[in-house]
Amino acid sequence: MLELLLCSSVTVLPDYLYRRYVQGKRFGHELTLFSIWYELRWGIVLCLILTTSLITAIFYFHPSTRTATSVFRTVTILPETNGRVAETFVEINQAVRKGDPIFRLDDVEQRAAVEAAKRRIEEVDAQLVVAKAQLKETAGRIAQAQGLLTQAVDEYKVRSQLLEGQSSAISEREVQRAQVAVDTQQGLVDAAVGSREALLAQIDFQIPAAKASAEAALHQAQVELDKTLVTAGTDGIVQQFALRTGDVVNPMLRPAGILVPASHVTGLAAGFGQIEAQVMKPGMIGEVACMAKPWQIIPMVVTDVQNVIAAGQIRPTDTLLDLDQVRPGGTITVIMEPLYEGALDGLPQGATCIANAYSSNHDRLEDQSLGTLHRFALHAVDAVGLVHALILRMQALLLPVQTLVLKGH
Repeated sequence: MLELLLCSSVTVLPDYLYRRYVQGKRFGHELTLFSIWYELRWGIVLCLILTTSLITAIFYFHPSTRTATSVFRTVTILPETNGRVAETFVEINQAVRKGDPIFRLDDVEQRAAVEAAKRRIEEVDAQLVVAKAQLKETAGRIAQAQGLLTQAVDEYKVRSQLLEGQSSAISEREVQRAQVAVDTQQGLVDAAVGSREALLAQIDFQIPAAKASAEAALHQAQVELDKTLVTAGTDGIVQQFALRTGDVVNPMLRPAGILVPASHVTGLAAGFGQIEAQVMKPGMIGEVACMAKPWQIIPMVVTDVQNVIAAGQIRPTDTLLDLDQVRPGGTITVIMEPLYEGALDGLPQGATCIANAYSSNHDRLEDQSLGTLHRFALHAVDAVGLVHALILRMQALLLPVQTLVLKGH
């Protein structure tokens, strides 16, 4: 309507003034309800053409959207294991800090596993004490066996010397028995030494390995026990938390609630039409009017333009994709941030706004090689942005009236 009134002031109005004061045609005589459409045909046609061109230029070079939202992320409150709730520590809309407990699952089984792992470590420590005692016992057996070996060797030497001296007091059979005794005692010494080496290997390698395995089992059991206590991963507000003692929680099927990270709105995500793909650029100045902050126009700047359209995304499946199945349409996602720090303070997360983005040809107009007609067209494009700015202000002015009075919300 604003564009029509503006265009009619330079087309229909001059045509009427010409008919009225130059040709002398008067209302009720030459100009009637039935003849006015013919008499002012040039002004009406030019008004329609100019209005259509103006609307096209305004909405193309200065795009607008109603899908500007202060998007925010949420964190799903989920345990890492199935279980029955034993205790809850928070309520709905309660603020929590990172690491604060939210709820605890029944942990009888996990505590039993931790206790069993601790007992296993104590058992390994006891095995080490026993092995060290056995090592001392083995040292005594080695000393005893070496003493008996020395005695047997001495006995063997004496009998061998007597046999070599042709003494009738000793026989060859007795020397052989002495030799067998020496070999037997040597075997006992070797067995005792081998037993000591086995105990040393057990003390140095087997028992430490068993203790390390038991400590790893304890750590694993402690990890499983820690999983039963669900804590906040970040600062935020707990939402949709309705767990009570006795409820069963499943990380795949039944989440416990949602944690909204504590943060303030720093920008908006806006979806502009695909036809503005060549117009939307980082650095464009924009404005937004939000329902949560009525009668306020917030200056913004475009900081990023997503170079893909979400409607065209596909994911690998075992079925070939037919393009008829792709959802048509889709918008260009644009990130807008406030031009001045603190301009979005007080705006709730998830608030919906109306956004305008304005093209600026100031840098191009500094090019001295531009022709007069080209320069005039760029000036005109920049100037018609004022119309869109006025439209946004009218929308901001009427938004509370439309919402509270006309829609009754």
